[in-house]
Parts: sequence; C-alpha cells; structure tokens
Amino acid sequence: MNKIIFHSHREYNSYIDKYNPESAAKSIPRWYVDADMYVKDPSTKKYIPNYDGGKTPSFKACPAVLDIFTTGYVIKTPCDILFINNNNDINVKTPKGYEDFCGTRPEMPEFTVPYGYYKKPFHWYPQWAPELPNGYSAIYLNPVNHFDLPFYTVGGIIDNDKFNTPGLMPFFLRKEFTGIVEAGTPFVQIIPFKRDDWEMELKFYNQNEIVDRFMDQAHTFRTVDGEVYKKTMWTRRKYK
Repeated sequence: MNKIIFHSHREYNSYIDKYNPESAAKSIPRWYVDADMYVKDPSTKKYIPNYDGGKTPSFKACPAVLDIFTTGYVIKTPCDILFINNNNDINVKTPKGYEDFCGTRPEMPEFTVPYGYYKKPFHWYPQWAPELPNGYSAIYLNPVNHFDLPFYTVGGIIDNDKFNTPGLMPFFLRKEFTGIVEAGTPFVQIIPFKRDDWEMELKFYNQNEIVDRFMDQAHTFRTVDGEVYKKTMWTRRKYK
C-alpha cells in the first residue's frame, strides 16, 4: 500500500490533534449522508417506481458521486475564521496564534472570478503539506461537491514526491456570506495520482453499432433497483 505523509508546518498541530488531515470519507457533507437512496414523490412521500417495477434510484445510488466524496484526503481549518463585510469591503479575522493561516491577497485581474463570489481573493496558508512516493503527484481541489461551503478554493497540481512545503492557496468567498467558518471545516481535498503519459484515440460507430451498444448496456445495467455498476464493477479504494 502506498503511503502519504503529512508534514506539520505549525507548532500548534502537535497539541491540537482534532483538526489533523484525514481521509475524505470522514468529511462527507451532512446533506449527502441524510439523502435517500431512492426518489420519493414530494406530495405522497412514497417511492417512485421505475420502468422495471422497482424503485427509482436517486443521486445517492450513483457510486460515481460517492467515489469523489471518499477519494483522497482533506485538510481542515484549525480555528474559527470570521469574515466581515464593512461597506462591501470584505475582510478576514483569525484568532491569536493563527494569524498567518488565512488572509487577503492582491486581486488577480486576469483570473476569472467564479460567478457569485467576491472579486477580492483570499488565501489559505496550509498548516500541513503532503509527501508522496516517487512518481506520484497530487490534485488540490475545493472539497468536491461540498456545495454548502461559502468559499471556493482554487485547484492545482503539485509533484509532492519532490516538494512538500506549503504555499499560499487562493480562494474566493461567496458574495452573500458573512460570519464564521468554523474550525474543522475541510478547505482543500488532496487526491494522489501516479504520473503517466497518455495519448488519445477517437473511435466512431455507425448507427446500427450505436444501437447495439445501447441495447447491450441497457441489458446489463437495467435491473429492478439498479446498482449493477456498484455491485459488480466498481473498485473501492482505501485512503487511511
């Protein structure tokens, strides 16, 4: 099994361990955990049947969504962070001892600001940095599908087999948000991957071949309550 080592870059990490990096599977948002595996009629609260006589699977039955929630690791905020709106000038305040964790940064005029977010950028200065085995890099993302977060961390890729020092990580704040981002909030998802070279190929089909492929897949995947892919094809990965 491959190993990821998170190097501590703050002294407080040694005596406050409840906000250590952890498997992304431990930070699945509550709205997803509480969702139903099958779709209900809003008016009757009864499950909606599908064409095969079973229940209609909801988004929660899709292993692709679960997979991205549980892939990799997250780093979490070590303290409460207060965002203050002073006449449309947004500023950030952190507790004593954590001043360098989060701050404002100069505007990035040629960088596209996500729709619905303030133009003024902020940054995280992560308190941990990963080290990966030779030949591996890491994708850094805003925690994927965590739509309840009031910020958006800018993504990137780092060759963490050769570099494990944290740097400033830009993020944008949602316009309607003021208040506190609580300690322990995931602010970045880190997904290790092996560096490989790839080449692309396009494969075309005539109409009969397209229909045949569709019918073959329908025969394989259409069952009473779905979940064929999850039960027979999906490979679960472990991030301890």
